[in-house]
Amino acid sequence: MQLSGKIGIMGGGSWATALAKIISITQPHFNWYMRRPEQVEEFKSFGHNTSYLTSVKFCTENITFYSDIDDIVENSDILILAIPSPFLKQHLQNLNVPLKNKVLISAIKGIVPDENMLISDYFSKFYEVPGENVAVLGGPCHAEEVALERLSYLTVGCSDEQHARSIANMLGTHFIKTSVGCDVTGMEYASVLKNVYSIVAGICHGLKYGDNFQAIFISNSIMEMSRFIDTVSPLDRNISGSVYLGDLLVTAYSRFSRNRIFGTMIGKGYSVKTAQIEMEMIAEGYFGTKCIKEINSDYQVDMPILDTVYSILYERKPAVPAIKKLTDTFK
Repeated sequence: MQLSGKIGIMGGGSWATALAKIISITQPHFNWYMRRPEQVEEFKSFGHNTSYLTSVKFCTENITFYSDIDDIVENSDILILAIPSPFLKQHLQNLNVPLKNKVLISAIKGIVPDENMLISDYFSKFYEVPGENVAVLGGPCHAEEVALERLSYLTVGCSDEQHARSIANMLGTHFIKTSVGCDVTGMEYASVLKNVYSIVAGICHGLKYGDNFQAIFISNSIMEMSRFIDTVSPLDRNISGSVYLGDLLVTAYSRFSRNRIFGTMIGKGYSVKTAQIEMEMIAEGYFGTKCIKEINSDYQVDMPILDTVYSILYERKPAVPAIKKLTDTFK
């Protein structure tokens, strides 16, 4: 069954803006929710997001803006969620309109804090959204490069293959190539873990470890990711695929990676709190580290990289000896 209906984007940050750019090319009209009314008014006045990806211009006549979450849910059939995971519950607490008849596309590469739940599981449990109506976006696709129309690849994961293909068609442009998959759980965990490992890559960069070491680090990271995902969700998956390894590579190496930037600041001697204050965007790997650590307490997967970054971020262990101890376990 092909998906149809009004599309709504939820979020006012860089990733939401990049996705809006894509949708503005493929759709004649869409809805867009931003929590702050003043951000909406600025957007209407200047024709672009004044806070993120400011070079991307929009025809505002083709967009209906909302700052009331009930209004956009009521007036949209397909919702693309691009709200940072730490703030998702805060946004949804004001929602009074049912979601169970909507199709949700999660572009949230994170996990719900406190609940320690994947986004798809969270909407299934608390909002009664059927699994086949929840899709996730994954793959190496930085918002900044989407804004520049540099060739990028997205994978749509959904238990309903027809839904996945319909969404993939909706997102495909001359600079966005799409593919589909059914490994929703694996994709979501990979998107959380790649942020965690990117922080460590940044810490090592800040500590002046070189490219030779980073290659070894990535090799060990993808093996650790594979051990964890295969344990919590046994499935015949190719961990070297773009939605797993590819996303890890770009997040660990790219100058656009906020998690790498955050880690680099830690490696250069910033405290965790100071680094968070000075960053203008959220490093979701900080929250993902704690969530995965707590989830793994039930599975007991061998995860020395996760344990190391947790000790640095949450136990305030000095980065230099913690990373040195970790490097002794690599081969």
